[in-house]
Amino acid sequence: MATIGIPGPAPSGHADSFARDHLPPPDQWPALVHDRPELHYPARLNCGTELLDRTLERHGAHRPAFHSASGGTWTYGELRGHADRIAHVLTEELDVLPGQRVLLRGPTTPHLAACWLAVMKAGAVAVTVLAQQRAQELATMCGIAEVRHALCDIRSVDDLIKAGVPGLSVTTYGGEGPDDLLTRAARHPERYEAADTAADDVALIAFTSGTTGRPKGCMHFHRDVLAIADTFARHILKPVPDDVFAGSPPLGFTFGLGGLVVFPLRFGASSVLLERAGPGQLLPAIGRHRISVLFTAPTAYRTMLDELDAYDVSSLRRCVSAGENLPAATWQAWHRRTGHRIINGIGATELLHIFISAADEDIRPGTTGRPVPGWHARVVDDSGDPLPDGEPGLLAVRGPVGCRYLSDERQLQYVRHGWNITGDTYIRDSDGYFRYVARADDMIISAGYNIAGPEVEEALMRHPDVAETAVVGRADELRGQVAVAYVVLRAGAEPDADRLRDFVKTELVPYKCPREVVFLDALPRTATGKLQRFRLRSRPPAGPGHEPGPVE
Repeated sequence: MATIGIPGPAPSGHADSFARDHLPPPDQWPALVHDRPELHYPARLNCGTELLDRTLERHGAHRPAFHSASGGTWTYGELRGHADRIAHVLTEELDVLPGQRVLLRGPTTPHLAACWLAVMKAGAVAVTVLAQQRAQELATMCGIAEVRHALCDIRSVDDLIKAGVPGLSVTTYGGEGPDDLLTRAARHPERYEAADTAADDVALIAFTSGTTGRPKGCMHFHRDVLAIADTFARHILKPVPDDVFAGSPPLGFTFGLGGLVVFPLRFGASSVLLERAGPGQLLPAIGRHRISVLFTAPTAYRTMLDELDAYDVSSLRRCVSAGENLPAATWQAWHRRTGHRIINGIGATELLHIFISAADEDIRPGTTGRPVPGWHARVVDDSGDPLPDGEPGLLAVRGPVGCRYLSDERQLQYVRHGWNITGDTYIRDSDGYFRYVARADDMIISAGYNIAGPEVEEALMRHPDVAETAVVGRADELRGQVAVAYVVLRAGAEPDADRLRDFVKTELVPYKCPREVVFLDALPRTATGKLQRFRLRSRPPAGPGHEPGPVE
């Protein structure tokens, strides 16, 4: 493992060594680069303390930190009080030890964010999942990370209980009674002395879909959490304390964790945490809360264009797009209507947040941008050799954060020759700008969401009417791609696309549900029986009746 400007590892502050024990071997890590002064962190570091206590000391306890959709506001002092009391419950009542994994589940609210900060300060490892994920998905992630504790919004607890995770202790919040987390927290002091964690102790495990369907746990350190703020946020967003952040990605995605919690707290700003954050909720929220920094996907920007005239968006200062490629036409249309230049970016759960981007006059519509200060990127061939400018190849990245999968052999696919290989095909031009070409793997990216076709196939195969199936992506003007399921039914079964889609939504988070179901007599295969996915991808869209309405 090559390193630049990184101190040697400090003794771990974790009593439970599971996370450190399951890091990839050091020779499988990418080269880590900390070649800027702001990326040199002390050996002992707790990112929860840095984001809360240190920011509070710089900017004051009375500044707003989080706003809720209902209009309530927590100051930095109130947020620290909530988070510290929850940390007391974690360590003194639930017996959570530093290093143990704590699953966090619920809609995007100030209480969910306070739970995340409490886990950081307690020295535990946060595993934040989506409120919409289903029992089987939850059981799989809990099994991979060996989760034994969970803090869950009372409204999101049913599927977590249904998951039947062995030995899982679930503490709910937002309900009633003496066992509710918030009731218990109110009995504790409002100050908590954070765990003495090392800068390279694991702070969180973020799960991302894999093309094989089995989710991958990406492990990130306390210093990594600060590094994404001290690169992309500091140099591209350039936040000020009066900024108000908001956006559509939930905290279970690192795009949302960074944009809605880490970045505003790092710079003394505030964030509006919306439980529902589709275009229909974002537009009125912008005017109501005077939002200045917006995070969402290209699909939302395209959708909001049709409704802009009915809303006040004059408070916007920064508009950030990531999750899928931003078409130049969408950029131009948004700029023409609002005067704002969308900050395009590419990030990855493996690298925690955005690493290629550009802002202001540096933006070139149709390109992603240039490496964010602190990051390095190049385009390589399959052997890892750099390609000349203008030639398409694999995007290779390295910087202060790198891919570290939790006990996963796919580490060897993502990290090659000391670089993170993101799975995207790019072209670098002679001025150093990177332009997206396509995904290099079978991942379907729809409206900014990653959908692994094999995972959807496994869900469909659990339906008694399905004999075999294949799920591929089809180009879509609004969403970039949509998932299409080709299905062969068992003898005697009646084709019913709605029934199969409804079944998938009971098995997986709804955004993974195929937009289109096509029934075939047989799937295309080679003479040796290998599925020919390219033939399915090249099929024209199915006729009426095969593509039901939008997924909720």
